[in-house]
Amino acid sequence: MRKSSVEITVGLFIIAGFLALVYLAFNLGEVSLFRGSRTYTIHAEFDNVAGVKKGASVQIAGVDVGKVAEVALQDQYANLALEIDKNIEIPDDSMASVKSQGIIGDKYIQITLGGAEEQLKEGDLIVDTESSVDIESLISKFAFGSSE
Repeated sequence: MRKSSVEITVGLFIIAGFLALVYLAFNLGEVSLFRGSRTYTIHAEFDNVAGVKKGASVQIAGVDVGKVAEVALQDQYANLALEIDKNIEIPDDSMASVKSQGIIGDKYIQITLGGAEEQLKEGDLIVDTESSVDIESLISKFAFGSSE
């Protein structure tokens, strides 16, 4: 009788540990099975996003507010899908720029907030964008005096 109660207690403990592990896996993996999604997606079209990769950070005033979910070519433009934290509101006249951490650092997207009262919603497009600066092109223009 005593052995049976110990086995039941150990079994319940193992089941509780397994359930806690499953909960943590879903929670840390941001799988929206138990709650709504924490982000919404907006898009931005650029002429050049050289160096921006999937997973790059999206910042407002130097603070991470999201990440680049997808980089795709669409109608000769680079289309970025940006996942933004749900509690961040972005006016629809905001501007997205490709920036880099230092001279040769990682690329990220900087959003400069506008002043409009309308906010961007799921699936909206940021129309005002500033593409990546091509350092090699600038150096060659300076070195060879090209005025193109």
